[in-house]
Formats: sequence, C-alpha cells, structure tokens
Amino acid sequence: MIWESYGVEKYFNDLDTFTNYNVRMMRYKAPKGDEKMDALNVHTDKNMVTLLYQDQVGGLELQSKDGSWIPVLPSGNSFVVMIGDVFMALSNGRLHPVTHRVMLKGREDRYSYGLFSVPTHHVIVDAPEALVDEDHPKVFKPFDYTEFFNKYFLNLRNQKEYGLKEFAGI
Repeated sequence: MIWESYGVEKYFNDLDTFTNYNVRMMRYKAPKGDEKMDALNVHTDKNMVTLLYQDQVGGLELQSKDGSWIPVLPSGNSFVVMIGDVFMALSNGRLHPVTHRVMLKGREDRYSYGLFSVPTHHVIVDAPEALVDEDHPKVFKPFDYTEFFNKYFLNLRNQKEYGLKEFAGI
C-alpha cells in the first residue's frame, strides 16, 4: 500500500525475492531493584519492517520529535509496526524509522515476539528513480545491506554512533 501511494509498486513487485524474514522471541530480565532499567539501548531498526508483539509487562518507548519518550502500552490484541533504516533508504528519505528503546521497572521479565523483514545477503538497496526529483533529491547512495549491517554492529561494539546517514548518506 505504501509503495502504491508513491506510484512505485512495480519496483517492489519482486520484494519477496530480496527479503528474508526472521522471527525472534526476546526475553528481558526484570531489574533487580526498584530503579527503571535500560533493557535495550536507544536505536532504530536496521531492517525494512518490524512487527512486534509485547506482553503485559510493556517497556517499549518511542522517541518523539521533541526528544521525549512515549510508552507504548501493551495490548493483547495488537501489534506494533515500525519501519527500519532500509525502508527509509527505499523511500528516499520520505519515511523515517522510529527511535526506540526498552525500559523496565518492576519484578517481571518482559517477553516480546518480533517478525523482522530483512534484505537478503548482499542485496543492493537503492530508492527507485521515480522517488528522486527536484523536490526530493537522492538522499542515500546505493549500498550493500550486509556491509551496512556489519559496519553498524562493528561500531556498536566499539560504542560509536553509526547509522545509515553515516554509511550511505549523500
């Protein structure tokens, strides 16, 4: 639907040929004390799209444009949908991934289940030319997803800020 709204659905007809799906169950251990604990660092997802189901413990927080944090209240019959950095690149910067984190407080472990759409190994990510014009100049150069992903995690281990703009920004 998103690609149809931009008139570029033909470009993405073969999306399934360069997309893998990973399913993960994630467990975050409850904090030992009464303090609020950072269970998952601030980040944007490096994939295309994330579907997330969280249990009643909650803890997912989204960062608003003004920098404040908004808790995503858990609901037993809904999913959270977040686009990732790759989706931003494919949309030529028209859509942006949400910065988020997991903060825990209380005595219960948190469980969440995620379905992550991820480009296949060494696929080249590039926005369609139809999304590049005078009003929307090209924002990212074409890039190898595997190289981006590996570079991101290498910098994460070295505790450096590193994202798509640093890797492929124009």
